[in-house]
Amino acid sequence: MLYYLYQFWSSAMEDGASWAKACSFLNLFQYITFRAMLACVTAFVLSLIIGPKLITALKLLKAGQPIRGAELMRGLAEAHGAKAGTPTMGGVMIIGTVLIAVLLCGRVMNPFLVVTMCSMIALGLLGFLDDYMKVVKKNTDGVSGKTKILWQLVVGGLVATFLYFKSDTNTYQLVDKTMSISEITFPLFKASTLNLFWLIIPFFIILCIGSSNAVNLTDGLDGLAIGVTIIVSLAYSVIAYLAQHQWLATEYLSIPHNPFLGEITVFLMALVGAGFGFLWFNCHPAKVFMGDTGSLAIGGSLGTVAICTKQELLLVIIGGVFVMEAVSVILQVGSFKLRGKRIFKMAPIHHHFELGGWHENQVIIRFWILSVFLALVGLGLLKLM
Repeated sequence: MLYYLYQFWSSAMEDGASWAKACSFLNLFQYITFRAMLACVTAFVLSLIIGPKLITALKLLKAGQPIRGAELMRGLAEAHGAKAGTPTMGGVMIIGTVLIAVLLCGRVMNPFLVVTMCSMIALGLLGFLDDYMKVVKKNTDGVSGKTKILWQLVVGGLVATFLYFKSDTNTYQLVDKTMSISEITFPLFKASTLNLFWLIIPFFIILCIGSSNAVNLTDGLDGLAIGVTIIVSLAYSVIAYLAQHQWLATEYLSIPHNPFLGEITVFLMALVGAGFGFLWFNCHPAKVFMGDTGSLAIGGSLGTVAICTKQELLLVIIGGVFVMEAVSVILQVGSFKLRGKRIFKMAPIHHHFELGGWHENQVIIRFWILSVFLALVGLGLLKLM
């Protein structure tokens, strides 16, 4: 909205309108950096305002988080048992504040911004339904696994198809050549490493599903998932901003360039602001959980951002904590089914460290530290060669 206000002011200035000179500050709204900063502050402040009211409402609705039984939590049943009844579905605050901030500060007709927001909202609805069913049933059985995967397949398919066939989003510039969205890149190489053609669509779908579920698996300790989300979002906001500028992207860094990518910075910084606002209430001991409403939405949107910026493989590094959590579950389940033995004391891996003697806060802060380190490594790769 503010960008279009700038355009209106700019037209008025060209026409010599007297009021336009007095409102020269509106010139700031043309800059992505200013609008991204404003989106971050807006989402943060709104979260602080909405948070207490939302928590009170969720308590009145008895939307408490069901906790897995002692037979599943094993040695952590006593430590996590006190969390039973903590309000869940706090992800609506994240989605809501991001949406308001983006509508206020972003160019809402930007195709990359549209597809990213739609991905967040669609998977947020799935998560909300899952959380609602858990609250109603008073157990951890929400939406069935098959229904979840089907919903994620549809959302991922729509995202992939839109980006693949939309003319503004399916073409990039890499150094001095034009590249298609179907080509895979990695910062270590100044040329695309592989062209999947139409097979890029299932690849994008897998990425969206994997990212969504990885964040969901990470959301098991107070502040862990949202803290890592903030770090990953900050890293990708830098990438999106750089990728929009032709000289920086094509001549200095040799990363895929698309002039529409900059608006994703506004979305990501709104997510950072909403993340900090949510963390205010979600830090240990948490007053509210994001639930699947937040984790599925965040994961899906980050996967979409990785696709839009053509840094899909880099997400494995920058989002390494999410990857580590998901892989630990895959290895644990696979090992138990094939060998009848567990690799970890408990999966996801953050519970393994808890059972190993780390306090919950130690696990959270050390995982944050690891996430910061991986984000810096990922950003460093942009100019390694």
